[in-house]
Amino acid sequence: MYHKPVLLQESIEGLAIKPDGIYVDGTYGGGGHSEEILVRIPNGRLIAFDQDEDALVNKTEDERLILINHNFRYLKNFLKYYNLVPVDGILVDLGVSSHQFDSNTRGFSMRHDADLDMRMNRKQTKTAKMILNESPENELKNIFWLYGELDEAPAIVSAIIRKRSAQAISTFQHLEQTIGHLAPRGQENKFFARVLQALRIEINQEIEALKDFLLQTADVLKTGGRLVIISYHSLEDRIAKNFIRSGNFEGIVEKDFFGNEKRIFKAVNKKPIVPSSREVEENSRSRSAKLRIAEKI
Repeated sequence: MYHKPVLLQESIEGLAIKPDGIYVDGTYGGGGHSEEILVRIPNGRLIAFDQDEDALVNKTEDERLILINHNFRYLKNFLKYYNLVPVDGILVDLGVSSHQFDSNTRGFSMRHDADLDMRMNRKQTKTAKMILNESPENELKNIFWLYGELDEAPAIVSAIIRKRSAQAISTFQHLEQTIGHLAPRGQENKFFARVLQALRIEINQEIEALKDFLLQTADVLKTGGRLVIISYHSLEDRIAKNFIRSGNFEGIVEKDFFGNEKRIFKAVNKKPIVPSSREVEENSRSRSAKLRIAEKI
């Protein structure tokens, strides 16, 4: 399976789908969420995005579906191009697909000793390997500190700088040999998962893309339309939570001249929905998922 959709029923129910509505799947992947939406919109339309060309092979042949091979940060442009503004609901699953993790050539997983590529869009030139071997020391520290939330960031970067001066760091095995001694005992997998997460976020500009995307949702959703976000780490979830709360990424609610709060969305679920123990047992990659649902006011 290309990708088993996470929190499928919960996210689809969160969209409050209308049979003739217009919906967006911002991360098509294996098409699991999109297929479930299509079942529920006999007279509607669905526009989906995925920057990974591998996802195109999963396209469902359906005249109601438009699949765009671009990052969801171009949401507004393509919706306007296809004359599909405003929309009734938007869903985005921010996780890396099972296909990307399982591929032995993409470099997303510590299970494969492939080149550290990690590009979701393979048309771009910069890879994770290039970041490791070419980025300035301070830039690398920021990557591991901000995107990996690693207290060991300075030590990690010092080890990388020493290693790459003698030999390029090309694969996960090279990286493991370089910084493995810094992993807390008993937490090696968590440590390396955060290291790879930091590199992946940087190479794919994931935080910038998410912020661009969220700002556009306010412009393209109908009043009463739903925004459904599945995130997998605290950086993404914090951004989603703050945006739903305040319409910005600081979480500060602005007020008008009369002191009335200016809000764009209201949270449908005050606390994030997480997978059931059964889903985690069946799909271990769902264990860190958090689902937030908002409605445009």
